[in-house]
Amino acid sequence: MAFNFDQRIDRRHSDSLKWNKYADQDILPLWVADSDFRSPDCVIEAIKRRADHGIFGYGDKPVEFLDSAVAWLASRYQWHVNPEWIVVLPGVVSGLNLAVRAFTASDELTVAPTPIYPPFRGAAKLADRAQLNLPLKLQQGRWLLDLAAAQGQMSGKERLLMLCNPQNPGGTVYRREELQAQLEFAQQHDLIVCSDEIHSDLVLEPGVQHLPFATLSEDAARRSITLMSPSKTFNIAGLGASIAIIPDEKLRARFNQFRRGIVPDVDILALTAAAAAWREGEAWLKAQNDYLRSNRDWLVSQVNTMAGLSVVAPEATYLAWIDASALGVASPALYFEKHGLGLTAGRDFGNDQFVRLNFGCTRALLDEAVARLRRAVAARP
Repeated sequence: MAFNFDQRIDRRHSDSLKWNKYADQDILPLWVADSDFRSPDCVIEAIKRRADHGIFGYGDKPVEFLDSAVAWLASRYQWHVNPEWIVVLPGVVSGLNLAVRAFTASDELTVAPTPIYPPFRGAAKLADRAQLNLPLKLQQGRWLLDLAAAQGQMSGKERLLMLCNPQNPGGTVYRREELQAQLEFAQQHDLIVCSDEIHSDLVLEPGVQHLPFATLSEDAARRSITLMSPSKTFNIAGLGASIAIIPDEKLRARFNQFRRGIVPDVDILALTAAAAAWREGEAWLKAQNDYLRSNRDWLVSQVNTMAGLSVVAPEATYLAWIDASALGVASPALYFEKHGLGLTAGRDFGNDQFVRLNFGCTRALLDEAVARLRRAVAARP
C-alpha cells in the first residue's frame, strides 16, 4: 500500500496550534511536536464509524483500547503487559505531573536530565518541588545522561528519577547497558522511575530497537511508571489518549489516588482513534518512518555544511536539536524567527544556544526551511 507523505495539507486556517502561532506571517512553523502528515486512513475511518452512531454519552471501561495497547506492546517490544497495570490518561504530560505529585513530598526532589522536554521541568515547578538536573553530554554522536554528575549533589531527599527515552530533544535511543546504568542509579538512591517513552515508535536509526525501561528486570518494573501514547506516532495528539503502565499495585494505587477527581477520563473518540491506530497502523508507521529517515538524513547533511551550526542525527523522533552556539547571536530562536523560521527555543529545554527543528513535514517544506536556514546563516552580523 502506498502512502503519500508529500501531500501538502493547508493547516494555516484550521485550529492548528502549530500553524496559528504565525498566522498571516511568512514564518514556517517547525516548532511544536506534531507532524504535518494526514493520519492513517484506519484512524479516520474508525472515527467516522463511531460518529455515525450519533450518540456520545459517557464511556464504559475502554476494553478495545486496552486490548489494542497490550497487543501493540507485545508485538513491537515483546513486553507482555497485564491490562490491570494500565492507567488511561488524556496525555503524557498529565502523567508527568501526576508522578511528581504522587511520589514526592513538598520537601523532596525530582531528578531529570537537562536539556529536556519542558514539561519535565514544568511538572516539578508546578508542584513546587526542587529538581536536580543531570547534564546530557555528547559522546560519539549521541546525547547521553551523565550520571556521574550526581556525585556529591544527591542529598538523600530525591525520590523520583524522570527519564525520557527516546530522548527529547536529543533523539537518543538508550541501549540496554545505558538503561541498566540508570536502573542501578535508581536502586542506589532508592528512586521511583517515571519514563516518558512517547516517541518509542519513531525510531529512525537502522538496527536500533527501543527497549522499555520496565522490561529490564522485575525490579525495574516494580519501581517504574512508563508513559506511552500513539499520539506522536500517528499524528493524533489533538485527540489525547495515553497510558501509564504501572506494574506495582501500590504505586498504581497512589498514582490513581492523585488522578481521581482531577484528571478527566479520555474522550471516547480519542479512544476509538488510538485503538484503530495501534490495531491497524503498522504499515503506515513503517512508511512514515522511512520518510522521516530521509528527511532527517537530508536535514543533517545540509545543516552540518552551514558555518555556525551543527547537529547530530537523532536516532528517533522527528526533532533535530541544532547547536547554534557558534553562530554568534544572543538568541538563535529569535534570530531565525526574523528570517522566517519558527523553531523551538533551546531555552525552554535548558540551553538557549540551541534550537529544536521539527522535520515531520513534507520534503518540499523542509527544503524551503533549509534554504531559509542558509540565508539566515549568511546574513548573520
